Amino acid sequence: MSLERRIHLDYKELEKELGYEKESSWGGKAAEIEAFSERYKNFLANKTERECAAYAQALSKEFGFIELSSVDGKLKAGDKVYALGKGKILMLAAIGTAPLSEGLNIAAAHIDAPRIDLKPVPLYEDSGLAFFKTHYYGGIKKYQWLTIPLALHGVIYTKDGAKLEICIGEDESDPVFVISDLLVHLAADQMQKKASDVVSGEQLNVIVGSIPLAESDVSNKVKLNILNMLNEKYAISEESFLTAELEIVPAGKARDVGFDRGMIMGYAHDDRSNSFAALAALLGSSDLHRTSIVLLSDKEEVGSEGSTGMQSRFFENMMAEIIELTGDGHSDLVLRRCLANSRVLSMDVTVAYDPTFSEAFEKPNTALLGFGASLVKYVGSRGKSGSNDANSEYMQWLASLLKDNDVAYQTGELGKVDQGGGGTVAYMLAKYGADTIDYGVPVLSMHAPYELISKADLYSCYEGAKAFFASV
Repeated sequence: MSLERRIHLDYKELEKELGYEKESSWGGKAAEIEAFSERYKNFLANKTERECAAYAQALSKEFGFIELSSVDGKLKAGDKVYALGKGKILMLAAIGTAPLSEGLNIAAAHIDAPRIDLKPVPLYEDSGLAFFKTHYYGGIKKYQWLTIPLALHGVIYTKDGAKLEICIGEDESDPVFVISDLLVHLAADQMQKKASDVVSGEQLNVIVGSIPLAESDVSNKVKLNILNMLNEKYAISEESFLTAELEIVPAGKARDVGFDRGMIMGYAHDDRSNSFAALAALLGSSDLHRTSIVLLSDKEEVGSEGSTGMQSRFFENMMAEIIELTGDGHSDLVLRRCLANSRVLSMDVTVAYDPTFSEAFEKPNTALLGFGASLVKYVGSRGKSGSNDANSEYMQWLASLLKDNDVAYQTGELGKVDQGGGGTVAYMLAKYGADTIDYGVPVLSMHAPYELISKADLYSCYEGAKAFFASV
């Protein structure tokens, strides 16, 4: 072998030894990845935070979790409990052998998603069509919601006060709903507008009917026909909408993408991909040293406010109950020590690099689709505003844990420094003094009606969460 050839090989070895290159998260696990993805797609059939919480609650019961308020006696290692708050925030706890004062392993995710909500007085008629008036929820590009099939989910009360769960538009035999767009032939003025102004919030009017009530002399025949149909089927009136909680979401099932079926297109990967990964990881864990928590919260897309958001006292209150039931006796000091000594995975999605829009990203520091769930040291906007910014010691501990357990991972950030930004619930849990970092599945087309993820990244997120819960 020539000296030049040998030196070249030495440099290759040196590059391999000293350099860093992301590795594919597929890694010979195709069968496991596919099976897990099918379970996840079933979970995505739940389109609202209420539906996701109810599904997770029912699934946890199958794995032996019982309601915290029903515990008779004391909690001990191996016990599994859950607490549901107002149908929208859920906490699961698997009790470990270590004292709670040593801290918890917490995986926190959110189950709400960008959507379009109905206003309290939504139904009106104009020019022979019936519409719902709406108010969008979370950060969306409004124009993306035009001319796609939409479904109606939520709760409403009958005239007698009975609570009904509504789901219209998901079954093949159901009608769907739609928001119209202006035809291109007449869109000269519209096409000159900024994307944020192409359609206004008040123009997100959902078409819900067009047939007038037969042989009627009322002025709003189509509206009255819709009300009559709803009354006959659900025993509701127009007044029922005043107290209803109804959400407009994309209709249809999650679908595989690509000839190789390596990706999933669906509504609300943000943040139900990480919610399911955390849930499945805890349900599949046993003999834990540290008490492990899955916290699935509401309202993240609008600031985590309210009684079901991460900024509520729900988590603290439930942990106080658990501390009391472990037999050590509750005190504020025990609770503070428990939370301060905890480790947190703020399990939220991150952006995946999109080569079609490469100008928005700094590629080496952006997660790639198919290279594992991503550790995100900081989110926020521009100068890391609103970010937790995890410490190096915790990042090193977690990176070593993932590597030791053969879990594919990468690091990422939310686009170029001055491009924009976003936030997660990480800082809300870090306030207790707990080590906290963002960890989650990279997503293409985030906050669009249909988002895109890699099946392998989803599975690596699950594997990472499971290793995290098993850590001491």
